Amino acid sequence: MELAELIGLRPVPAAGLLVTLTRRCPLRCAHCSTGSAPETREQPGPARLRRFVGSFGPSDRPDVMMLTGGEPLLLPRLVADLSASARSAGTRTAVLSGMFFARPGARARSRVVPASVLRALAAVDHFSASLDVHHEREVPRSAVFRALREIREAGPAVSLHLTGDGPGDPYLADVTRAIDREFDGTVPALVNEVRAVGRAASWAGPARPAPAPGAGAVPAAPCAMAAWPVVAFDGTVLACCNQEVVDQRPAPDHLTLGHIARDDWAAVRARTLGSPLLRLVRAMGAPGLRDRYLPDAGPAASPCAECRRFGDRPEVAAGAAADAGGPAGALLDLTVARRRGEQGPVELVRRYGCAAYAPWVLPRALRPAAPGTPNGPGSPGGRTPATTEASL
Repeated sequence: MELAELIGLRPVPAAGLLVTLTRRCPLRCAHCSTGSAPETREQPGPARLRRFVGSFGPSDRPDVMMLTGGEPLLLPRLVADLSASARSAGTRTAVLSGMFFARPGARARSRVVPASVLRALAAVDHFSASLDVHHEREVPRSAVFRALREIREAGPAVSLHLTGDGPGDPYLADVTRAIDREFDGTVPALVNEVRAVGRAASWAGPARPAPAPGAGAVPAAPCAMAAWPVVAFDGTVLACCNQEVVDQRPAPDHLTLGHIARDDWAAVRARTLGSPLLRLVRAMGAPGLRDRYLPDAGPAASPCAECRRFGDRPEVAAGAAADAGGPAGALLDLTVARRRGEQGPVELVRRYGCAAYAPWVLPRALRPAAPGTPNGPGSPGGRTPATTEASL
C-alpha cells in the first residue's frame, strides 16, 4: 500500500482507523504532539486491542488501520498480531515510527533493524518513518535511511513523515533532496508543519497565519479529519484526531464514538456514519455549521475549537439532526467524500499539510510540479516530472 493510496482514503468516512498503541516513546523530541516520553505508560491495553480488531469482519471493516503512538514498535508482537488479525478480515495495516531502534550504539549488529521489529513489519502493508530536525538529534538521518532499506526488503511499502517550520524551512529543502538522492525518487513523503501542541505548545508559533482583524470568519470547508475513528491512549474511540480531543477527558460527547472495552468495530462504524452532526462537520466544516445554526454567536474561533464547542451548543446538534438525520444526510456525506477523493491526495495535503511540499506524497516520477516549487524543475535538485497529472 503506497502513501498516496493511504492519504487518498483519508476523507472517506470509516475507511480507516487510527490506533495509538502506547504513549510511551524512548525519544524526547522537542515538538512531540503527544508529549510522549520513556517514562509514560498509558496505553489502551493489548487484550482490549486484540478483541476490538478481532471484531473486524469481511463485510464490515476499515480498509486500512494505522498504528501509531508514542512508539508502536515498542510492542512488536502486538503490531504483528493486530496486523495479522486485520488482514484476515481484509484490512491493510500501516505503521508510523520514530525509529528509536535505528539509533547507533545500542548494540553491535550487522543490520540496523532488530529481528523482532523486522518480523512485525513483514506483516504490515505500509511503514512510515518520522524524520525532522528534532528526530535527527536522537536518530541520525543515515541510520533512518539504512533502516528504511532493510524494512523495504522485508516487504512493506515505505515512506517518510517529515515535519518542518513551513515552506521556507531550509531543513525541508535539504532533507527532501537527500531522500531523492538516497532512494532515486522512489520513496514518497508526507510533509507537515510543526503545530503548537504537545511539547511544541510552549515555543512553536501558528503554522498558518491567523486572519487579520476585520478579515471576517474562518472560511467554511469540509473537514476530512472527522472521517476516521481514533483509538486514544485510554481506549476511548473518538471521531477526530485533534490532539486536544485525544487528550481531553471527558471528551466532548459529540466526538466520542465509544470505548474498545465495550464496543466493537460495527458499533463504532455505525456511530461514525450515522451521526448527523459528524456528517455536516465532514460536509461543511465547523465554521459552516456555526454560521448556519449560530449566526449571532460572536467572534469565531479556529475550526477545531468551534467543533469542540458544539457539545455545549444544542442548537447545532438539533439543526444537524433536522437537516442531515435521514437518507439525504447520508447521501450528502457520501457525495462530499467522493468529491474529496476525486481531488486526489496531493490536494488533501495542500490543505492539511505543508502545501508547497504536497506533491511529495507521490514518487518523483508522478509529482505534478511547476518551476520554483520545492520539487519543481527550477528548484535545487528538482527534475521535470514524467507526468504533470495533478489528480490521482
